[in-house]
Amino acid sequence: MSVFVWIETFEGRAVPSSWEALGAARIIAGATSTDITALVFGENAAAVAASAGQYGAANAIVAEDEALRDYLLERYAALLSELVRSHRPSAVLAVASNRGRELLASAAADTNSGLISDVIELRVEDGRIIGKRPAYAGKVLMEMRANTATAFVTIRGRAFPPAASAKGAEPAIKIAAAVGAADAIATEIESFAPEVGKINLADAAIIVSGGRGMANNPKAPPEGISGDAAKIWRAKDGFENTLRPLADVLGAAVGASRAAVDAGYIAYDHQVGQTGKVVNPDLYIACGISGAIQHQAGMRGSKIIVAINKDAQAPIFKLARYGIVGDLYEVLPALTAALEQRLAN
Repeated sequence: MSVFVWIETFEGRAVPSSWEALGAARIIAGATSTDITALVFGENAAAVAASAGQYGAANAIVAEDEALRDYLLERYAALLSELVRSHRPSAVLAVASNRGRELLASAAADTNSGLISDVIELRVEDGRIIGKRPAYAGKVLMEMRANTATAFVTIRGRAFPPAASAKGAEPAIKIAAAVGAADAIATEIESFAPEVGKINLADAAIIVSGGRGMANNPKAPPEGISGDAAKIWRAKDGFENTLRPLADVLGAAVGASRAAVDAGYIAYDHQVGQTGKVVNPDLYIACGISGAIQHQAGMRGSKIIVAINKDAQAPIFKLARYGIVGDLYEVLPALTAALEQRLAN
């Protein structure tokens, strides 16, 4: 009745947030007097499993078949489902990344097991796992209980501290084989094109986000650009030359509201909110963002929220711990300069 934790990997290395899943697994393992088993599939799985031992996994099941080299839902779900059927773990955990969500949902359906998704707190009562998760755009918290023999649980990124590293711990490793013939899968991965030089919003400890107010940039656009095109130019310039320098000083990721994304000020992959990314950074700085409920749903879990807005009645101020009423194009350069000086000392 071990607690399984799927360790997500990319190009033979563990995704750092997987150690948070091991940290969450300790809550269940401690309450049920059992141990933790890391599941590692794909390239360099044995080495990643050894690292999982340092983060609290007593056992590991690895599968390094060539068919599992790159993540593919059909292959990974088939193997995970088979391992659950044969070992009957009390729980299977993973971080609620895109891959973690779809993999655990597929395996839960295959094994007719309960799924608790996107949890921010865990506990065990009467032998059953109970997870707490936000609902209704983060306005309320709901508790979910899985009444099946195995409970599948995805945890929200940065909601649980990573398991503490203990060098020298070696897990007991078992080898598993891929399930099904490789040529039976209708799709295959040709290549990946990873983004370089960007901080992932989901993993970021600090996020600086811009909203509709980014279009109030006082800088004049080049000659010949006017109307809506001028507004978009001003906002893009603001993101690049006013907001990003602050993010760079803080080592932060750059986020945006849906209004900014829909207006073409910045690419969709920066969007924070109900229809974008849900984030839980230590510090979230909202610049020119009014704070619509859809945006709040994506960043409400931030530990400290700082709001900068000209409108003193903007809803974001009700959520923020610190607020600055003012023009972001005056506040951000001053804040960036002050932080550069402070960090230089």
